Amino acid sequence: MFNVLLPHVFYLIILMVIIAFVTVIVKQKAQLEQTYPYEAQQHLFSPAERSFLAVLEQAVNDRCRFMGKVRLADIVKVKNGLNRSAWQNAFNKIQSRHVDIVACDPATLGIRFVIELDDSTHNQPKRQGRDRFVDYALAAAGIPVVHVKAKESYSPQEVQGMLSQAGVRV
Repeated sequence: MFNVLLPHVFYLIILMVIIAFVTVIVKQKAQLEQTYPYEAQQHLFSPAERSFLAVLEQAVNDRCRFMGKVRLADIVKVKNGLNRSAWQNAFNKIQSRHVDIVACDPATLGIRFVIELDDSTHNQPKRQGRDRFVDYALAAAGIPVVHVKAKESYSPQEVQGMLSQAGVRV
């Protein structure tokens, strides 16, 4: 009789180990989700930004590399010589703002210019104030900014014309 029960006991022990293992994994996942309540964004760029970027890459024909959603504080810095309070105040104004696209030299990744793709939200007064600040900060740093009105589609020639009209060298 003992020999008959032995395989069942063995399977029961294995089942209990599996249940314990799954329970530990589920608890760890729940704790992780509470500590780190994050999930992946589905896309880095909006459909309009992706469309524009594809045409932009065609228009410049590998003469620039493009970086998207770049933090303003990563492309401009606060000048030396300010007291700590003034420096911190100036840094706070740039640390959480982003630009849409940064055009870089393909060999050195040096910053050439910035592109802001302006959709209808840029007509709001609060957004216009943000845009004005970013434009002035970039101008102070000597970085040209090109504002492009968001629309359904673009042609490479049209984008080349916009860049040329804005005075940026590609």
